[in-house]
Amino acid sequence: SSDVCSSDLSARLTVGRMAEKTLVQKYVNIGSVVALYWFISITLVFVNKALLSGSQKLEAPLFITCYQCVVTVVACYAIKWAARQFPAHVSFPDLTVDPNISKQVMPLSVVFVGMITFNNLCLQNVDVSFYYIGRSLTTVFNVLLTFFILGQKTSLAAILCCGTIVAGFYLGVDQEDVAGSFSLSGTIYGILASLFVSLFSIYTKKVMPVVDGNIWLLTFYNNINAVLLFLPLMVVFGEVPTVTGFQHIASLHFWFLMTVGGVFGFAIGYVTGLQIKVTSPLTHNISGTAKAADRKSVV
Repeated sequence: SSDVCSSDLSARLTVGRMAEKTLVQKYVNIGSVVALYWFISITLVFVNKALLSGSQKLEAPLFITCYQCVVTVVACYAIKWAARQFPAHVSFPDLTVDPNISKQVMPLSVVFVGMITFNNLCLQNVDVSFYYIGRSLTTVFNVLLTFFILGQKTSLAAILCCGTIVAGFYLGVDQEDVAGSFSLSGTIYGILASLFVSLFSIYTKKVMPVVDGNIWLLTFYNNINAVLLFLPLMVVFGEVPTVTGFQHIASLHFWFLMTVGGVFGFAIGYVTGLQIKVTSPLTHNISGTAKAADRKSVV
């Protein structure tokens, strides 16, 4: 009887250790994804800021973003080629375009285009430090949209936190005005970017089953759709003459920055979906807010 009890206790301890180890691995995995998201996101902001308001600035945010989407699609095909050459080391899903899947991903792509466009318009009109203040309402919108779209109620504590965020946003705008660098258009673009970021995280979670939870496939279809959406928008907003008449259009430095931005745009698309997949839309936006606070403290 004592042997049976001892054996049972040993089995329970073993199961407990395995569960603890699995939980630690889960937290390490989530922490790694969040850290990667922070690094790529912050780097991409500075690259885009250099493109939009640097020494060789191009006042065509839609063209810049469209090019980055094209780079993402090309990167997907490049990885697929590598997967064919080295199947034992690289795996990648089939990239045969399915119009039905593309159609189902389109709502996410519309939100994505709005998110990226307003992000870049905000960056074009404000400094990087205030950009994060302008984008700080993401969590507030996420709580509101989770209620109105998903029908999920939130707690009083979350509502109080949202009130604190709104107060901080107002304080940031007030101080920017005192400093004489306030931009109304940049602030409005930042608020709209926050709205679309919240929508993007919610729709990513909803669309994920369409591609069987595959982040690479979602990135591929989303960016193909985005290119198709950006092309007519570039014409409507008059960016074609701006691009063709750009004095640095033949500059290697300009195209190097554009391509680096495209590579990081490809990476941010993947890690954003990955972060939402391993956490939740709300946690993703909280991570973005925390990243903004960290970036603001060192800018």
